[in-house]
Amino acid sequence: MTKKKILITGASRGLGLAISQKLSDDYDLILHASKPESFTTEIPNSTILCADFNDPTQLADFCKRLKKEHGDSLYGVINNAGVTFDKPLNYQPDREIEAMLNINLKAPIMICKTVMKIFSLTQQGVIINISSVVGESGHAFQSVYAATKAGLVALSRSLAQEAAELSQEHQIRVLSVSPGFIETEMTDAIPAAIKEKYLGMIPAKRFGSVNDIAETIAFLVSDKASYINGTNIHINGGLI
Repeated sequence: MTKKKILITGASRGLGLAISQKLSDDYDLILHASKPESFTTEIPNSTILCADFNDPTQLADFCKRLKKEHGDSLYGVINNAGVTFDKPLNYQPDREIEAMLNINLKAPIMICKTVMKIFSLTQQGVIINISSVVGESGHAFQSVYAATKAGLVALSRSLAQEAAELSQEHQIRVLSVSPGFIETEMTDAIPAAIKEKYLGMIPAKRFGSVNDIAETIAFLVSDKASYINGTNIHINGGLI
């Protein structure tokens, strides 16, 4: 039996790596990172497709290759790649703003454009865009990052509605997932005092793990979640 094929961006570490490891037994994977050497963990049933999403030329080439090399069998996409530069907006260099817009928002939009062309032929597929709790709550010194993550929620809801408008018999789902405070390399650099502040706001009384997110993604991409569409799933331990 042929396995369904799923693309995971930002798959070489952190959340992307955990999702890849969780899905590798049940799906054939296309794993993205900016460079091949970023992959230090071998994932079975996978191929690698690299591109620097901050480079418009590389992004365009990535989308062309995705359609050409995998367009006949692609079933799912997990848009996970992201970057943040935390500082006050009035001190944020333009290059950092552009990088967050390009990697966090433009790349998922262009990948979704490519994938929706593929799905329009197969009439099935699922896209999961990884947003963040700050896309709804906002956060000081993350204004641009929060804006890009809010954009992914709106993108997901709109594309789910577009799929329905274009076909009455489609089986295409688009949704977003908003993790809360998850322990990754990105959060390791946060000062202990700030971590304690957040811990006090989480009813679950613990920070999330990448496996908490990976388990949810595995469910959402499966047929068991066939009626979950056009919505944003919060995974944050009840963060207030």
